[in-house]
Amino acid sequence: MMKTKKHPEFFALPGLGQLALSGARPLIGIFLGLLAGAGLIELSGVNPLAAYAAMLNGAIGSPLAISNVLVSASPLLLTGVGVAIGIKAGLWNIGAEGYMYMGALGAGAVGIVPLPLPPIVHIILALLAGAVVAGLWGLVPAYLRAFKGVNEVVTTIMMNYVAQYFTSWMVHEPQPMAEPGAFFPMSRKLVSSAQLPILMPGSSLHPGFIIGIAACILFYLAIRFTPFGFRTRMLGANPEASRYAGVNVKRQILFVLLIGALMGGVAGAVEVMGLKLRVYQDFVSGAGFEGVAVALLAAGNPLGVIASALFFGVLKAGGAAMSVSTGVGGPMTIVIEALCVIFVIAVGYGERKRLERADKPEKEDEEVIQHVG
Repeated sequence: MMKTKKHPEFFALPGLGQLALSGARPLIGIFLGLLAGAGLIELSGVNPLAAYAAMLNGAIGSPLAISNVLVSASPLLLTGVGVAIGIKAGLWNIGAEGYMYMGALGAGAVGIVPLPLPPIVHIILALLAGAVVAGLWGLVPAYLRAFKGVNEVVTTIMMNYVAQYFTSWMVHEPQPMAEPGAFFPMSRKLVSSAQLPILMPGSSLHPGFIIGIAACILFYLAIRFTPFGFRTRMLGANPEASRYAGVNVKRQILFVLLIGALMGGVAGAVEVMGLKLRVYQDFVSGAGFEGVAVALLAAGNPLGVIASALFFGVLKAGGAAMSVSTGVGGPMTIVIEALCVIFVIAVGYGERKRLERADKPEKEDEEVIQHVG
């Protein structure tokens, strides 16, 4: 029996539909997350529309509010794109929290020293120091995953805590970085030549968001148009096929995980050099894990990380205004963030199951045809 040839037009529309749904998945997840959040706000006795209006006004109601959104989004852009590259390769790099701590230590160690250098050179050196220290830190889980097969989720999560406590030790007296007689464990203040400039007087707006957006664009182009990006996508699609195609899988895994560490280190350096101006004990406060949520919400797309990080910035900056205006507690913004991520994952899972069910009858027909033939 001969196989029936199907028309190309039959495949065109489903392909376009699948592409549209893939692009709309984060929007659907955000809508459902906000809808579920509105239900929780309603249960607390507050009008959801009034609460969301207060949040929006607190996020974009003035230039100062917008600057707060960009400042909040800066570390999320950098950690998010590092995690997103890992997702493209089928790797879950959960170490952004630790990378931020180590990047802050590296930048802080260079930034507290008054060097006879122009500010631009001192800033670049501090950023490079943050990236290098975090990269060396990330080399441990990257090597264990690439060459020993140790699960990267376990190693990166556990090393987060080591980095956190190591940073705490480094800013306690009598360590050289520690501020003598400080009321709270912190490093000495960065000298002015190592501080990122303030872009808007009267605000905390620094160039961190520009660095983050530039990184997202560059990594999108790298993933989309370079051999490195092709190998990364191939690794994420099928590691065994990548190996048979000649890809050095171990080296690729090492590079991808190191990129996540470098981006996390730059995020920590930017946070210290632009906002904190010191390395504080426990200063990251979950921003690294939020970067993982940003990457998930963006479905691993570096360009989507920009929108996702800005959305999280709106929630973080506007959540305080919502709390003051309506009495809704600040933790509600974290709940909404989690709901959005959960719904994005759920929509993706549902679509994958739908495609599997649609593909199953076709495979059964092909098996029947081959058997009869």
